[in-house]
Amino acid sequence: MSSKIRICTKEDSRILAEIIRRSFQDVAERFGLTKKNAPGHPSNCTVGWIRKGMERGVTYFAIEDKNYVVGCVALERANAEVCYLERLAVLPAQRRRRFGKALVEHVLSEARLVGAHCVSIGIIAEHSELKDWYKRLGFTEGETKKFPDLPFRVTVMSYQIEKCCQQCAPRDAVERISDLCR
Repeated sequence: MSSKIRICTKEDSRILAEIIRRSFQDVAERFGLTKKNAPGHPSNCTVGWIRKGMERGVTYFAIEDKNYVVGCVALERANAEVCYLERLAVLPAQRRRRFGKALVEHVLSEARLVGAHCVSIGIIAEHSELKDWYKRLGFTEGETKKFPDLPFRVTVMSYQIEKCCQQCAPRDAVERISDLCR
């Protein structure tokens, strides 16, 4: 694989929003998600979302293959021990080439570098293939919760980097992660 992962800047906001929208379109179609019933779903991502995230400290990484961005991922520091993996996106035509795995491994490495013990992600609970994929990468399934303003249930999955004193996902992880979909 002739790919490289790089940190993104605000100048990358437009391409990141496009990659995320295009990558999540099939998920939106599969689960019947629209701008009306799930306005915060990544299939509706905007440049403004990316920039707002960056302003609050979210770090985006892009993976390039032959100098073209084919995917991205975001890392948010929830607290000193926990980071959130967000917006993992690989263009549909580029899937099954290990770009997603490379992005996840990169985020886990970055989380380790900042001293986090755990990385959590929120996914659509009924998305069984995605849940199984994260499990194969070492994530464990946590709490699942239904929110009245979301048309799906959210499952939190966590990857434990090191042994830590508290539970991997903070108590408000499901609520915080579900906020990303609103």
